[in-house]
Amino acid sequence: MEAIKDSVHDHIPVGDLAADLLETPEFQRLRHIKQLSTVRLVYPSANHTRFEHSLGVYHLARQALDWLSIDDDRAKAVRAAALLHDVGHGPYGHQTEGIIQRRLGRHHDEIEGLLSAGELPEVLESHGLDPERVASLVAGEGDLGQLVAGELDVDRADYLVRDAYHTGVPYGTIDHGRLLSALRIRDGELVLAEGNVQTAESVLVARTLMNATVYRHHVSRVTGAMIERAGERLLDGAPLDPEEFARMTDDRLLAAFRAHGATAETADRLEHRDLYKRAVWADLEDVTEPVVTADHETVREFERDIAADAGVAPEYVLVDTPGEPNIPETSTRVVVDGEIRRLADESPLVEGLRAAGRAQWRFGVYAPEEQVDAVGKAAERVLGLDASAVDN
Repeated sequence: MEAIKDSVHDHIPVGDLAADLLETPEFQRLRHIKQLSTVRLVYPSANHTRFEHSLGVYHLARQALDWLSIDDDRAKAVRAAALLHDVGHGPYGHQTEGIIQRRLGRHHDEIEGLLSAGELPEVLESHGLDPERVASLVAGEGDLGQLVAGELDVDRADYLVRDAYHTGVPYGTIDHGRLLSALRIRDGELVLAEGNVQTAESVLVARTLMNATVYRHHVSRVTGAMIERAGERLLDGAPLDPEEFARMTDDRLLAAFRAHGATAETADRLEHRDLYKRAVWADLEDVTEPVVTADHETVREFERDIAADAGVAPEYVLVDTPGEPNIPETSTRVVVDGEIRRLADESPLVEGLRAAGRAQWRFGVYAPEEQVDAVGKAAERVLGLDASAVDN
């Protein structure tokens, strides 16, 4: 068995199945998709890729399966699913996920199509694995699927630690060894064993702090909104199939932006970090419910209306609402006094972290620096925002 040196987990043992999957074009593509996408414009050292993250998830899945004493064909399928869990991501990861969902009707963890043709299904079948079974595990189905995609999954256990390491912030550091050793399967659910409420709390605290300082940093959100709108204009105006778009890498998408007239300016701005600025940056309590919960088409209507009111081109207004605050990890299952219970019912920290999430929530409207003042005032009029409560 070979081993790959990793910046976070040291040496990762790689068996024959993983070694064969690593050599496929579908997996090698992940070398060219940054794990933290636009966050690297804030934290310069955050240049790690989904390739190395996927290796880390595979490594933690192996450890979790050992703790669960599972070492059969089911374990082999879980290891494959852990390694392949991110092959469905588009360029710039989550920043283009909304486009792919709207154009192709699938989420990044719905990889049945990728496992029905090409080298991946050939490799899986050569090792005695059913590609459909692996795809279902990537989607989080079944008790062991929860290990790949669930509230206690090895994906989260790797990316929190890895992202903290590469950004240089201390907040994502968790004891993933304790977390994995405490995993149990009870009544078809993946749960934490007795005495591990604090283990679950530590993951929730880490995720909350990383959201505030890394994942939802305003520079990353502004850049993500720019990429999403440019991606839509590219698909609307260039001879580019959505499937081809979904299989691009970060650099290929940037090149496509540069080659298309309607998105060339965005490419230049991204290359030189000449980003839009915040025209509106409002707290949750200062934004009306219809704006908080607005869907994609409604947001686009807001943008057109604000642009018309401000007298600027529609592409110079970006409305960014993160939706209603939500912390899914609060429903993590833990065993307390022999019973399976929700973390939210057992931890006094949960309500405080929910309050922190609401306090960190921001609604944004972005525009080029020259249009910030006009767009900010127009947004206040169009969306009914209180000018005294808006930070712009």
